[in-house]
Formats: sequence, C-alpha cells, structure tokens
Amino acid sequence: MTIPYGRQEVTEADIDAVVGVLRSDYLTQGPWVPAFERAVAQYVGAGHAVAVNSATSALHLACLSLGLGPGDRLWTSPITFVASANCGLYCGAEVDFVDIDPRTGNLCPERLAAKLEQAERDGTVPKVVVAVHLCGEPCDMRAVRALGERYGFRIIEDASHAIGARYRGEPVGSGRYSDVTVFSFHPVKIITTAEGGMAVTNDAATAERMMLLRSHGITRDPAQMTHVPDGPWYYQQIALGFNYRMTELQAALGASQLNRLDAYVERRHEIARRYDEAFTGLPLATPWRDPDSRSALHLYALRLRVEMLRPTHREVFERLREAGIGVNVHYIPVHLQPWYERLGFRYGQFPEAERYYAEAISLPIYPAMTRSDEDRVIDAVTAAVQA
Repeated sequence: MTIPYGRQEVTEADIDAVVGVLRSDYLTQGPWVPAFERAVAQYVGAGHAVAVNSATSALHLACLSLGLGPGDRLWTSPITFVASANCGLYCGAEVDFVDIDPRTGNLCPERLAAKLEQAERDGTVPKVVVAVHLCGEPCDMRAVRALGERYGFRIIEDASHAIGARYRGEPVGSGRYSDVTVFSFHPVKIITTAEGGMAVTNDAATAERMMLLRSHGITRDPAQMTHVPDGPWYYQQIALGFNYRMTELQAALGASQLNRLDAYVERRHEIARRYDEAFTGLPLATPWRDPDSRSALHLYALRLRVEMLRPTHREVFERLREAGIGVNVHYIPVHLQPWYERLGFRYGQFPEAERYYAEAISLPIYPAMTRSDEDRVIDAVTAAVQA
C-alpha cells in the first residue's frame, strides 16, 4: 500500500457538521460561511476574512482588490504552484520572478532588494509582490514589508501552505506585514474544505471589494446602487465579478477541522523531528526551519546532495515510488512552464530555483501517519540514497 505525501483526515465530527448542513435549509450562502470566516479571522488575528471556492480565486480577488491591472507588474517566487503567478496574468498585468533563498526555498529578500533597485532605475517597480510561504515555512515578511514601504508596492502573502504557522510570535495572516493573506483548504493542506480558500485582511474596503467580486459583482445594498431600487427583490451588478463562492458544506467542514488545526500542526512537527534525526548523516539536507517562527509543515521537502550521490534525483524518486512511498516534487519552477516560456522566460534566469527543483523531493507528512508509516519512509529513503 502506498503512503501518500499528503492526506486529509475526516472525523465523525466533520461528517456530522456536513450532514447537518444537508438537513438544513441552506446548502450555499447560509450561516456557516460567515461563521467560518469569523473563526479563521479570529484565529489569525485579522479584521476580515472572505471565503471562496479556492486559494486561486482568493489570489485573483486579492490582486483585483489591490488595483492590479493592465500596465502593472506582479512579482513572485518561481518555486510555487502556478496560481501564485497566474493571478497576475488574470488581471492583465505582467509577471516576473525573484529567485529564492536556497536555505528556505522562499523568495529571497536580498535578491528582491537588488531587483527593485534596478527596477526603480528602469521604471518597472511592481505594483504587487506575492510572497509564498513554501511548505508552510514563513517567508521573511519583515524584510519584504520594509522593501514595500520603500518602493511602494502592495504585498500578498500566499499562505496556501501555512495556516497554523507563526511568524515572529504572531499567526501568519495577522496582516502586520501584508495587505492580504491567502489560505488554501485543498485536501492535502493542513485543514480541508474539500476545495476552498480564504483571503484575510485588516482593510475593510479591500474585504468589501473581494466580497463583491466573489459573487458576480452583484449587490443588494441600496447604498451601493446607482439608482433607487425598484422593490425589495432588487439587486444590481455594479462590477464585473465572478462566481467564486464557498458552499455551506465546505464551510461547515472547514469550521469543524479548524478545531484541530493546532493539533495537526504539532503532529506534523513530531513527524518532522523524527525525520530530521533519522536522516542525519545521509547525503541530503533536511528542511531548515527558522527558530523565530513556526512552520505549518504542509510539506517536508528534502534536498538531495546530488553531487554526493550515485543515483540521480530521478532514480531516487522512482526507487521511493517503487517502495510504496508516494513522494512528489514541489515545484517545477513556474518560469520553465511552457506558457511562461512563451512569455520570454528561459532556463538559467533563476539558478537557485532551478537548483532547488533538481534536488527536492517531498516526503509523506500528515497527522494520520502511523509509526509504522514513518518507519517505512525512513527505511526507504535511507536505502534509496545509499544504493
């Protein structure tokens, strides 16, 4: 039986919450969506939360609400899922990348600073920077924020991997260092709503804009309408929005799972500590974690010391898969995707990201793993890299 790299846990309490919705009067846009929003906002210490059908939708709405559009620029990390960059293209903006810190895999503040200096000279400073918390390890947001204040760009934290993480003593999502933070609730993430996402912010106007755009740009608020309503049934479309709504079923599941978030993160740390110890002395690097922060550990990504190994990166990967270990690689650098190559990006532009891709393998890590599962992973990795 294969041990997957990630897996959701659904308890009887979760099932009861969803069944309760099925037996209620609302399957979508009832009381559970705002209740889930309030719970997440309270957990992270943010003023407002906007639940949507995916983190990709949340990124899109965040960009639109910050005014990103044609003629503007968005920068992000090349080591991320494509949505972190695509959200800029959805808005008609140009997208570019900042190479990573090899220690964390996150966007490198020093490289960001150097690129901004050149961009200021060229008149190409970005309007938005999307800082990705890869694998759940917080990006150096204090440094990114300082640069944002100097150069005037807005900041989105792509915390799709990082609900439950903490940065310098505060929950990721508090908004101290960014305009909007985005979370994902995909099944392999820390908690799940099956599919779903959320954007949190401390700015009421930004939240209001995202709420409008997630539901077709339609309002029933007379104060927002351009003329007097025809009657109590009346609504107006005042913006070109989308159908990005979260359902009651998803929100009820998410609210139930949120009760176990801290326990899930702690369990991931237990597994990671065991991996760290077991892999000491092998020709690989275990994930670095900032002692001043707390990773959510959505992923546990090894980096192979390929120069010290006889098997190649691919051979180690295939040996692990053959042993029933459902490893994966996170991620293929976005700038090497064919769509982005057509935009002019090419191999060699972001060498640290490309090196990361050539060395990284994500191991199974999820709360329901047993001691036996951990043993299998450890034994398989040890055998694969020493062969």
